[in-house]
Amino acid sequence: MDASIDLVGGPFSVIESDPGVFTSLTRRLGIKGLELVELYDIEPWAVEDLDPHGLIFCFMWRKDSHRPTDFNDPAAERVWFANQLSDDACATHAILNVLLNCPAIDIGDELRTLRQDTERMSPVMRGLAITNSSVIRPAHNSFARPSDLRASINQLTITTFDEEKRKAKQRKDAADSAKPSPAKRARTTKAPPKGKANGRAKGKGKEKEKDDTDSATDAEAEREVEEETYHFIGYVPAHGKVWELDGLKSGPLEVGELPETPSGPGAGANRGWMDVVRPALRMKMEKYGGSGSDGSNIRFSLLAIVDDVYKKASDELELLKREQAALQKRMDGTGQSPDAAQAAVAAPLGKTFAPDFGARKMDRDLAVMQLPDAELIPAWEACVRKANTAKVAVEDELAKAIRSNTDHIKRTFDYEPFIREYISTLQQEGLLNPLLDRDGDGRKRRGRKAQAKG
Repeated sequence: MDASIDLVGGPFSVIESDPGVFTSLTRRLGIKGLELVELYDIEPWAVEDLDPHGLIFCFMWRKDSHRPTDFNDPAAERVWFANQLSDDACATHAILNVLLNCPAIDIGDELRTLRQDTERMSPVMRGLAITNSSVIRPAHNSFARPSDLRASINQLTITTFDEEKRKAKQRKDAADSAKPSPAKRARTTKAPPKGKANGRAKGKGKEKEKDDTDSATDAEAEREVEEETYHFIGYVPAHGKVWELDGLKSGPLEVGELPETPSGPGAGANRGWMDVVRPALRMKMEKYGGSGSDGSNIRFSLLAIVDDVYKKASDELELLKREQAALQKRMDGTGQSPDAAQAAVAAPLGKTFAPDFGARKMDRDLAVMQLPDAELIPAWEACVRKANTAKVAVEDELAKAIRSNTDHIKRTFDYEPFIREYISTLQQEGLLNPLLDRDGDGRKRRGRKAQAKG
């Protein structure tokens, strides 16, 4: 069936909680210029250079409670928020809840259309739109292991069958309760015999057995709920406030109001909100933190949505290349010649990404033109050193991308057909039973200990 008219859809599969996976997922969804990186500290010194657009907090889920009044904020109506309707889609929901509230980010045509079409919908209907999207679900599942894809389909089948069994049992119980009991029918014709009391006592025993079964079922359901499950929530600054976006709750939860001006010298537009969200993050970490006696078993992780690190490093390298060329041109005019060995950093100019790259280049060119002749060679040498450092940063990002792509290929490759064929070939060649310590008929070998004793 054509994906554009696939109204039924399918399940979301489990995907690995890895920054590389989530970065690739955002690009598969058409979001440009972003990367997810893991944070190991939330102090200002650890995040001041990242300038995050939003945060994704992953933790071991436990039942939480809030008052209904916590979500009665009129400002929350302007926040794009969708409820999570699929168990294994929490990471994708958290990313979308954050990024669809960032107007400065290029989210692509598909997600832009989704945001416009669902603008007046309720959070539940927005969650349904995400779950049934012919773009989001395939993008999410493209990063799942083949075994997890099969497991999700199998779980969906089991859930469907269990639901049908439950409904059939309810219909049967309703039909049985509508029929008069044997004792009631007997009383309409003649007086009950003396032994009938024992029969009624027996009936109570059946009711007790049924109650025990129901309580056991309830206990089993509670145990299922208490199973270890990881959950993702988002934090984002939007409409003058910082919001916690949890797809399992009824709406956005206000964390705090944004300062009118970012605090600190040189602080960017996104940096001031980190001071607001930091106390809330500390509370979450204390609540869902280490489970061991010493707190060493950390049960959460924190990801930051930042600008593409490769693009920033590449732009810096390209800017330094152009600055070096400008310095070289000025030195040629004055007859100065720097060390030729250091000129190896000069390379063909490459692609640039930042929209303000041209303005920054003009500022650098103006600064080079205003340099005294005596400072040209020291400035040129400093530029070469910076360019070498930037080149190493670009190469590191390229190596990281190659590793991420290799991991993706290993993760999504289906090894099951090979393993099945390999075992079948071993069986056909008569090599499988010896490996399993079995005889030619496939039965376990016996008597080895007896032979050893003899």
